[in-house]
Amino acid sequence: MEQAMRHYDSIKRVMVTGGAGFLGSHLCEKLLANGHDVLCVDNYFTGRRANVSHLLENTNFELMRHDVTFPLYVEIDEIYNLACPAAPIHYQFDPVQTTKVSVHGAINMLGLAKRTKAKIFQASTSEIYGDPLVHPQTEDYWGHVNPIGSRSCYDEGKRCAETLFFDYHRQYSIKIKVARIFNTYGPRMHVNDGRVVSNFIVQALRGQNITVYGDGSQTRAFCYVDDMINGIVALMDTPNDILGPINLGNPVEITIKQLADLIIDLTGSRSSVIYKSLPNDDPKQRKPDISLAIKKLDWMPNVGIKDGLLQTILYFETELKNGKSMSK
Repeated sequence: MEQAMRHYDSIKRVMVTGGAGFLGSHLCEKLLANGHDVLCVDNYFTGRRANVSHLLENTNFELMRHDVTFPLYVEIDEIYNLACPAAPIHYQFDPVQTTKVSVHGAINMLGLAKRTKAKIFQASTSEIYGDPLVHPQTEDYWGHVNPIGSRSCYDEGKRCAETLFFDYHRQYSIKIKVARIFNTYGPRMHVNDGRVVSNFIVQALRGQNITVYGDGSQTRAFCYVDDMINGIVALMDTPNDILGPINLGNPVEITIKQLADLIIDLTGSRSSVIYKSLPNDDPKQRKPDISLAIKKLDWMPNVGIKDGLLQTILYFETELKNGKSMSK
């Protein structure tokens, strides 16, 4: 009886906002596998019900349609706040709403955490650093961000959300965790999200030209989704005095042209690479310094770019074959 009570006490009621999205759906799976009750909250702007449909039969899983720019009243032990469109094509579609999701969403979720005394995680972003003048990027770098550009709704919205998290912690002693998430890829990325990995894979599978913006010399560091989810959960499980921000990402840097060539090779595509103008404020370099994550979380990525891309290519092959890429 005593052992059963201890087991019950270890089960947490966990809410994931943006839970039907790319990262959120994988996080819901991980939390369920760890034995927790999971409330998945999403308004389906970029998330898809199909991403979590396989979880609906799990009695520990609940799905709720809700927009975090409005308050939510539930009883919860932990909150993972992932709600926000992350791809430029999506967050630039309605930039005012994007800022509202980051700012009003943070206020509402922090208010819920304050009322329920829940621990709360904020999915921040490498876009905090803008087009960085420091390479690789460390957490103490304040960034080089255009506050009035076409990407500012996302960049500055996330920066303001970080401000709110730390002010709520200082003023109300809210238990917070903040991670700055770098480029992540894997199954359940949206076919039309406009991000480089999904763009290149879909173009290669369709036999279309691979579109590289700029000369292809700009760099990114890509983290496979399983590694990222492990890092997020590891941060949430740290003692209360570890707040972040902590960079989460893969420190292995690759040029965009190298990525295009690798995807052409892995898909066996006959696609050619074409070049177009670089979008405004697109960063030329992006690579995380993960020394803090290694030290504080005992975490680092394990999945190499080739292995991760093969899994992602397999997913997109199935999506395109079944014509389900745009289904909800």
